[in-house]
Order: sequence, then C-alpha cells, then structure tokens
Amino acid sequence: MPQPIWIWAILGLVLLSIELLTGTFYILWFGISALIVALVLAIYPDASHSAQLLIFSVMSLSTLAVWRHRYKTQQPGSRIGQSSDDTIGKTGLITTEVSRTHNGTISFTVPVMSSREWTVISEETIASGEEAEVVSIEGNYLRVKRAHPVNPA
Repeated sequence: MPQPIWIWAILGLVLLSIELLTGTFYILWFGISALIVALVLAIYPDASHSAQLLIFSVMSLSTLAVWRHRYKTQQPGSRIGQSSDDTIGKTGLITTEVSRTHNGTISFTVPVMSSREWTVISEETIASGEEAEVVSIEGNYLRVKRAHPVNPA
C-alpha cells in the first residue's frame, strides 16, 4: 500500500491538473490543501488519518473562504465599451412595436454606441412610428419608455 504522503501529493497534483483544464479557481484550493497535507506528513510522518482529513478540510475551506471574500466578483455599474451616461435619455423612433412580452427595435438618427438600430425592451406597449426614450442599458438591450406620454382624454 502506498504511503499517505504520496497519496496526498498525487491527489494534490491531480486536482491542480484538473484546475488547469477548467480554470474555475475552486479546485485550486483543494489541490493546494492536499499538497499542504503532504508537506505536513513529510514533517510529521505519524499523523493519524483523522488529523490528515481535519487538516485537509480546514485548509480547503479556509483558503476557499479567503479567496471568495477577497476576490468576490462584482457586477460593474456599466458595461465595458458602453457609455451609459451618453446613451440614457437619447430619443429614437420605434421601428418594430415593443411591449412587455415582445422585444422591439429602435432607430436613431445619430449612431448610439456605434449602431443606429438597437433591440429594445419596455414595460409599456409602444407602437411602430412612436418616439421612445432610453432609460437604461440591460445587457445587449436598451430599456425604453414612451418619449411623449399619451395624455388620457
């Protein structure tokens, strides 16, 4: 039977290899933790199996927690390459009707973010030929509202 130090070292290297293939950064911490257990066994070769598992568990969870806390992904306020400050408030002509359940299209006389035509979404129904105002950018869509609200008679 192989010695536990080699089992932990091989497990660590296999986990690191899998991490290189996936690029998720989650498996990395388990691989490093397995290598740390192998290092502990090199210093203390008589460590019990329960101590080895405890070290692996504590190291895995603590390194993963530190990484997630320190490098937590954050949604940027605006998308890269999109100047939302210049786009919000622009008015264009609806070319395909938009409603709560159907996406539409809007056309601008001057290109907005390098394009004259965009797919739009809206909470209200805006017919083709009406003007609409951009209120936000949501991914690849512009959220619009009617530029000149219809006054109830």
